Amino acid sequence: MPTITTNDLKTGITLELDNGLFQVVEFQHVKPGKGGAFVRTKLRNIKSGNVFDRTFNAGIKVEQAIINRDDMQFLYRDGDDYVFMNNTTYEQLNVQPVALGDTADYLVEGMTAQVAFFNDEIIGVEIPASVELTIVDTEPGLQGDRKTGATKPATLETGKVVHVPLFVEAGEKIRVDTRTGDYMTRV
Repeated sequence: MPTITTNDLKTGITLELDNGLFQVVEFQHVKPGKGGAFVRTKLRNIKSGNVFDRTFNAGIKVEQAIINRDDMQFLYRDGDDYVFMNNTTYEQLNVQPVALGDTADYLVEGMTAQVAFFNDEIIGVEIPASVELTIVDTEPGLQGDRKTGATKPATLETGKVVHVPLFVEAGEKIRVDTRTGDYMTRV
């Protein structure tokens, strides 16, 4: 396990601390007029997703966790689990829903995702910032009302419900932002 100092922290680095794995969301080096320098961080718990603040003295050593990522294809659901296949070895893995989090709302069969591993344990699944999904159910569209910004709920092929403009119809493909869950555009 590589050891780094708090002076080397960067956004996105994963740390192994006493109580688990944490990803650095934000960091700020602070040098007050009196006293020693310190590093103020926002850390996200990899397992629970909770974000909290933690302050470290400048220069102390912390353990950097080495995260391996493999491109894998989502094949199908098996009960509650999601089955992924490694694109190079063709090995299949069952991923529990807790490791997916909100990513499960955007997975369709055949989609490629990056599966993150720490010590051979799956800790997360990353997908592109936007995906194209088909609307399976929504109210009939209205033509002409494009200026008011009015929206209506639409159910996607994955079961996720997003708000779309009134002119979008069932059966159309749309692009959705996977970070916010917002409609972006028709495809």
